[in-house]
Amino acid sequence: MTAIRKPVCAHKRIVIKIGSALLVDRASGLKTAWLESLCADITELRQAGVEVLVVSSGAIAMGRTVLGLAAGSLRLEESQAAAAVGQIALARAWSASLSTHGIVAGQILLTLGDTEERRRYLNARATMGELMRHGAVPIINENDTVATSEIRYGDNDRLAARVATMIGADLLVLMSDIDGLYTAPPHLDPEARFLEIIETITPEIEAMAGDAGSELSRGGMKTKIDAGKIANAAGCAMIIASGKSDHPLSAIDTGARSSWFQPSGTPQTARKTWIAGQLDPSGKLIIDAGAETALRSGKSLLPAGVRAVAGDFHRGDPVAICDAGGREIARGLSSYDADEARRIAGCKSGEIEAILGYSRRAAMIHRDDMVIT
Repeated sequence: MTAIRKPVCAHKRIVIKIGSALLVDRASGLKTAWLESLCADITELRQAGVEVLVVSSGAIAMGRTVLGLAAGSLRLEESQAAAAVGQIALARAWSASLSTHGIVAGQILLTLGDTEERRRYLNARATMGELMRHGAVPIINENDTVATSEIRYGDNDRLAARVATMIGADLLVLMSDIDGLYTAPPHLDPEARFLEIIETITPEIEAMAGDAGSELSRGGMKTKIDAGKIANAAGCAMIIASGKSDHPLSAIDTGARSSWFQPSGTPQTARKTWIAGQLDPSGKLIIDAGAETALRSGKSLLPAGVRAVAGDFHRGDPVAICDAGGREIARGLSSYDADEARRIAGCKSGEIEAILGYSRRAAMIHRDDMVIT
């Protein structure tokens, strides 16, 4: 199938990753004018109906400038201290720049476990979704104040790809100091060819990746290729583009050079395939005929349609959904622990708070977390 490249503004939900070197200058600190131009681009996308999330590097770079730390590698404690200072400054900068366009920014700090452990994954995704429903732009970064080498992503390229798959984005844009993928590092090889469209990430494509380009960035082309593999497998397209000029997002749609990585499917199909084929059910929900009809018409599973609960599972665990005869008809991620599910089975959603003593989601399994098998 021939790859079809869509304009940035033609997508529904976009994750934009910003590299540290684009946002922070070692001598002068935050590049305020550049950030303001980017926020103007984000505003245009929002006005076109596009949902936008930002994965922003720069906390350590900003913090080390404020603290006056010497150039070169930092010890872990120095990095964490720089991040603690820089995160405040970074959040303030994003909030100030977006607010001039009437847009609210919401800060989210993630560690690896927030996307690897299903319960935390669901909580993080729900928070991002709620922010977007209220018109805010989530500004996401790795929580460098507590992350160590054993539990960190190591770069924000892969973090951005995880976020994109988590929230079902259809485009990931990696803004960098390079304008795309070349067959070899262009600053070392004058014969290096630029690749505009990458239909599949092959071993040959992976071999073209280089290392990190500056001390402000932990990522290089290798991490961008890794990000492309994560995003493309989940049905999300990816663009690598230069962010050196002002208005870098609008520049992509007006002809600036960039590399397009073709997705393998759609976000919904990829995620539901993952639920159906790669997770072993931790429990079982027996539902009635009315609930089965609702599920097959695309509805969520409500507690009222659940007749029995089997197994010991936790919120976010995969469970099988079975008809009265015990035949599996669907699979999904439970919104409740097993003991909670047993207590509210057969009850109306409006009764959940009275039964459990606290308010939770109305659906036992939301349709976005379910696949008919």
